[in-house]
Amino acid sequence: MFALSLTNRVACWWMIFRIALEERLAYRGDFALGTLMRFLPIITQVFLWTAVFEAVGSGSSTARLAGYSLDDMIAYYLLSMLARAFSSMPGLASTIAKQIREGEVKKYIVQPIDLIGFMLLGRAAHKIAYYTVATLPFALVFYLCRGYFASGWPSSEILIAFVLSCVLGFLLGFFMDLCIGLVGFWFLEVSSLLFIYMLLNFFLSGHMFPLDLLSEPWKTIVDWLPFKYMAYFPAAIFLGKIPAEQLWWQVGTEALWLLGLIGLSRVLYSRGLKRYSGYGG
Repeated sequence: MFALSLTNRVACWWMIFRIALEERLAYRGDFALGTLMRFLPIITQVFLWTAVFEAVGSGSSTARLAGYSLDDMIAYYLLSMLARAFSSMPGLASTIAKQIREGEVKKYIVQPIDLIGFMLLGRAAHKIAYYTVATLPFALVFYLCRGYFASGWPSSEILIAFVLSCVLGFLLGFFMDLCIGLVGFWFLEVSSLLFIYMLLNFFLSGHMFPLDLLSEPWKTIVDWLPFKYMAYFPAAIFLGKIPAEQLWWQVGTEALWLLGLIGLSRVLYSRGLKRYSGYGG
């Protein structure tokens, strides 16, 4: 009944993407202010790590932690912040659970619109709007902090792997949050599960500190989880912390995690719809 030609599907998805982008830019002032406020923690992180290295090295400029100098650590934080801006999906899981709980998900059943595709286009529009606003602040911050990048500009291969890891990180973050939200078909309220997930994500993604600081066996355990691709992995690629012989193997592992999560989200969605009872209004 809802069969659409390829041309009509492309036109439909493009319209959804354009509307989502316009919604994100409707309140430009508030969006821009919220974006700029995210850069304030940079100052505290610079002071924090400077104090840590001074304590570890007793004031020595050659102090290192797990192979990171102070310059490396500040550069790592800036790069991990950039990567997290791609992979973080604020409000996605809670929005999906809320739509299931309040019955709004019915619109995806009665209309030829796929919930997963719709949400993905909305998040892509959000990221484009975010980086449109944040490009200049990011450029300014990296310019002012250019002295911390002692190793200089990486090779073209490293840059390609870095960009690819950020794109895969965006998709990985989306489908991880999506799966949490789709659990709402069974539990309706996922706030506790979401809190646990966000806590693990914050620590195990490498956003708080480089995962190289972890001792064994925790480092090996975290290395096999998907969280590190949210922040640590792109930053480590740029700084040359990933051995050349492992680089593309680890990128491939990230892609495999993504495929697994895509499959899991489809299973959760199809089975969730079978038990969905049209809650709410």
